Amino acid sequence: MTASALLPPWRRAALEQMAPNSYRSSMTGAGTNHQNTNLEGGPAIILVRPQLAVNIGMCARAMANFGLSDLRLVSPREGWPRTGALKKGAYAAAAGAVHLLEKAKLYDSVAEAIADLNCIFATTARERGQAKPVLTPREAMPQAAARIKAGERHGILFGPERTGLDNDDVAVADAIVTFPVNPAYASLNLAQAVLLMGYEWMQAANGDVKPFLPVERSPAAPREMVLSFFTYLEDELERAGFFRPAGKQPVMQRNLRNIFHRMQMTEQDVRTLRGMVVRLVEGPRADARSAKDAEVDEEA
Repeated sequence: MTASALLPPWRRAALEQMAPNSYRSSMTGAGTNHQNTNLEGGPAIILVRPQLAVNIGMCARAMANFGLSDLRLVSPREGWPRTGALKKGAYAAAAGAVHLLEKAKLYDSVAEAIADLNCIFATTARERGQAKPVLTPREAMPQAAARIKAGERHGILFGPERTGLDNDDVAVADAIVTFPVNPAYASLNLAQAVLLMGYEWMQAANGDVKPFLPVERSPAAPREMVLSFFTYLEDELERAGFFRPAGKQPVMQRNLRNIFHRMQMTEQDVRTLRGMVVRLVEGPRADARSAKDAEVDEEA
């Protein structure tokens, strides 16, 4: 089965009509902003005998998400397509990370792919009986980040989708990386495995920094403003007979105030809430009543 056969018919038809130079502009997803700084570097992502071109595309997308830029392919089953539907499927799956596909290096063997690297990690879900350190991604990537910063070059091996790395592939690695997953269902999609490694690389290399912070649209309400709102609200609730029985009024007022205190209200919050209560108490504004009356007249 080809990569294109895995796509829905409508998607295949659209891809057949898509010009090659349109991939980057048409397939980028929400959150993509080429005006921002593009992170690059990190360990090489080495896909060993990948089976489907579309999976290579998804791996490129995962790499781009976390600033990984060195994609190496060892003997892809379908070759490394430069034209046709396989290329279109891979480029579509990359969702804008086409630059990584275009720069991907092709090798005939694992030995050639890792020749220039100082340290190799092999990803596997199975115990291989080899006397190597076994690490989680969270343990491995801080080590890699520190050593890459010192000038070393590292790589991560990922095996074929159906079988994973064979024992000879694992044997060339310095350490094994395995994922803490459900032991009864440990098989990961190839791009998922790359994504998890990329996430831990990003954390180790750049820190746990939020990409953006909430925008402060209104300053916190001063206590005087909040207490004035409480007084107004409670007076109107008392007028409407809300605080019953009368003996429970102090407790009810405290509970009501605590509801609003938990909101950590801004000035705009207080203005909005007060305006809402005013309209409920006083009824519609005169202009709103006039508009409503005009609608009724028109309907009549």
